[in-house]
Amino acid sequence: MLGNCSVIMAILQENRTETALKVQDILTRYGCYIRVRLGLHDAALDDCTNTGLILLQLCGDNIPVSELEKELTDVPHVKVKSMRLDF
Repeated sequence: MLGNCSVIMAILQENRTETALKVQDILTRYGCYIRVRLGLHDAALDDCTNTGLILLQLCGDNIPVSELEKELTDVPHVKVKSMRLDF
């Protein structure tokens, strides 16, 4: 059903102001594999949290999941989890 778009990845940035540029650079390099990207954080005019969550749907015949995870987790304050949806 999902074919070659069955990988879901969650990226937790515990310090967005420090990690955003590095994470964005990494995601840009892997951009051809990213079908969906959703960024979530608590935003309010008077109080915007410094923690953020990015959800990705990755597509491709040979998605370099472990390489992407390693590059992201090499950035301080970044945690990554991924799963393959096989229904």
